[in-house]
Amino acid sequence: MTSTPAPSPTPAATKASAGSHWEELVTAALLGTTRRTPPGVTSRRDAPTALLDAAAVETVRRRAGMRPGRAAARIEPAAVDSRPALPPAAARRLTMLLADRPGAGSGGRRGTAPDLMELLPQWLATANRQGFAAPPQALPALLDAARGRTDIRPAVLAFAGPRALWLARLNADWRFALRAAPGGGAVLPGPEEPERVRALWEEGLFAERVALLAAVRARDAEAARDLLTGTWASERAEDRLMFLDSLRTGLCAADEPFLERALADRSRNVRATAAELLSALPGSALAGRMAERAGSCVAVDHTHGTPTIAVEAPHECDPGMERDGVVAKAPAGRGERSWWLGQLVEAAPLDTWSRRLGGRTPEEIVALPVADDWQDELHAAWCRAAVRQRDPSWSRALLGTPAAPEAGGPGAVSLAERAKLLGTLGAEERAEWVAGFIAVHGLSEAFQLLGVCAVPWAGPLGRAVVDALNIARDAGSYPWSFSGVMGLAERCLDPAEAVRLEALTAVPDESENAAPGAGGYWAESFQRLVTTLRLRAAIQNELTQP
Repeated sequence: MTSTPAPSPTPAATKASAGSHWEELVTAALLGTTRRTPPGVTSRRDAPTALLDAAAVETVRRRAGMRPGRAAARIEPAAVDSRPALPPAAARRLTMLLADRPGAGSGGRRGTAPDLMELLPQWLATANRQGFAAPPQALPALLDAARGRTDIRPAVLAFAGPRALWLARLNADWRFALRAAPGGGAVLPGPEEPERVRALWEEGLFAERVALLAAVRARDAEAARDLLTGTWASERAEDRLMFLDSLRTGLCAADEPFLERALADRSRNVRATAAELLSALPGSALAGRMAERAGSCVAVDHTHGTPTIAVEAPHECDPGMERDGVVAKAPAGRGERSWWLGQLVEAAPLDTWSRRLGGRTPEEIVALPVADDWQDELHAAWCRAAVRQRDPSWSRALLGTPAAPEAGGPGAVSLAERAKLLGTLGAEERAEWVAGFIAVHGLSEAFQLLGVCAVPWAGPLGRAVVDALNIARDAGSYPWSFSGVMGLAERCLDPAEAVRLEALTAVPDESENAAPGAGGYWAESFQRLVTTLRLRAAIQNELTQP
C-alpha cells in the first residue's frame, strides 16, 4: 500500500502560522510566564528564558521573510533661491543670535549681557531690506525660532524663502509656515493664465482662494471684484466676510456699487464690514447719508455768550440706519442714544464738520465747549473717525499739545486712543510729539506711545527717553518700574546714543530715599543698554557693508 505524502503548506497558511506563533509569544509576555506557558516549553522555571529565545528567533524569521516595499517617489528638490548670500560676518552673527537661550534662573536680574533673541527681529528686518537669502544650514533653527515666536514669523518666512516651505512639507513641526504662506504655499497662477485663475477661484481650497483674491486685487482691482461678484451669492457667510476684507487693499470709488449691494447681505458681520468700507470712501453715498444724519444731531448754539456745541442724539435706530451699519443694540452699560450717536459721528466724513459748524478748523471745533456732558462721547467718536479716515489734521487737533495739563489733549480719552491718533501722523512728527510728552509727563504713561514710533527712534525722542531715565535714577526711583522702557530702549534707541550713555554706566551714590541696591541696578541696566547698542551697530555694519 503506497502512502500519500502530506500536501505542502501554502504560503498563506505558512504566513498565518507564523503570525499566530508570534501572537502567542506576545500574549505570554504580556500575561507573564506564570500565567501563560510559551508554546513548546515544558518547564515553568525555564519559561522566561525560553520565551526570550523564541522571540529572538521569531523576530529574525519575520524580518527575513519581509518583502521589499515599492520605492517611494523621489522628493522634488527645493526651489532655487536666487537672492545673494549673506556676508560671512552676518552669517556668523545669525548663528549666534539663534543659539542664544536666556537663563531662566537669574532671579529677575538680567545682568549686563544683551538679550540676543530680542535683537533677532531687527536683524531679520535689515537682512530682508538688503535682499539676502538665508543660509541653508540655518533654516531649521530659523523655523524653530519662528515656531515659538509668532511675532517674527512673517520676517523669518520672508528671509527663509521657498526653501522654508519645502522643509515645512517634510516636518509637521513647521507646518505653520504653510498656513502662513499665501494659499498654503501653493503656486498661484499669474495674470497671463486667466483660465487657471478662474479654475482655482471656483474649485480651489478656501486658503488658496483667499490668497488668489488678494494677489489679483493687488495687481488689478477690477478683476478681483469681478471674481468676487461672480460667486458672491453662493458663498458661505464666513467666507463672504473674509473675501470682503480683501477690498481694503486699493479701496476706491469703483468698489461702491458692489459694497452698496453688500449692505443688504443676510449676514450682520458682512453688512457691518461693507458699511465700514463705504464710510472710508468720503464721496460714497453712505458717507453722505451718515453725514446728513450726524449733522442733524450736532450744531453750534449761539444763544449763550460763548458758542457751544449742542447735541441731540437720535431717538431711534431706524431700518435705514441699520442697513448702513449702525448696530441697534447697545453694549451693557451704554445708553442707546449715545451708542447710536457715536456710530453716526464715527462714520461721517470729517470734512462734514467744518461746513456744519461755521467753517471752523478742526482745532477750533475741538476747542468749543459741548453742552449737556456730551463732550466725551462726541470727541471719542471724532477720534475713531480720524483713525479710520487717516486724517492727520483732525488727529493733531484731538491730540492737542503734548504739554497739555491733562496729558492727553482735548479729545483723546485714553493712552490707546492717543497711540492710534499718533499712528496717522508722519514718523518725524510722531516722534516729536512723544518726545514732548515725555519731557513734561515722564515715562510712566509713555510706554504705549513709544510703541508706535519708528525704529530707530529719532534723535529728540531718544534723548528725551534717556533724560527721563536719568532723572528717574537721580530721584532714587524704584528701578524695576522702568524695566519695560529700558528693554524698549535697547531695541529702539539709535546706536549712536551709546556715546552719551557711557557716563551713566557708573554706580551712582544712593540717596537716603533710594530703593536698596537701586544704584547698582541702574548702572547694570545702562551697561547692558550700551553693550546692546554697540552690538546693534555692529549688526547693521555687517549687513550693509559692500
